[in-house]
Amino acid sequence: MTTDRRRQRGARARRRGHLAEGLAVAYLRLKGYRILERNWRSKLGEIDILVRKGGILALVEVKTRADADLASGALRGPQRRRLMRALAHYLKTRPELASLDLRCDVVALGRFGWPIHLKDAWRPEM
Repeated sequence: MTTDRRRQRGARARRRGHLAEGLAVAYLRLKGYRILERNWRSKLGEIDILVRKGGILALVEVKTRADADLASGALRGPQRRRLMRALAHYLKTRPELASLDLRCDVVALGRFGWPIHLKDAWRPEM
């Protein structure tokens, strides 16, 4: 594959990802979540969305695939560990949130249909 094609594919993937995250944010707001951060980055990793609802702080990873079921299973061990390191770093920068119950969610988006919000998709190992 040529460099130009690779670059174009990467640009399309970033646009799709940005659109998917926007849809996920709107969906979560409709469900009563308060968006604390979007695309939070540190040297340890990136967190797509951080939300709060009551006494819960949820890290939300957005996954898109042709089918929402495929998207929901797209988060594996190494990525989960990277997200947990980033979350631990985030909580050091926001100590007032450290007392909240932590939850790790996934919002899965397929080509068509509503987003699927998988609450407590995995347990944080902190």
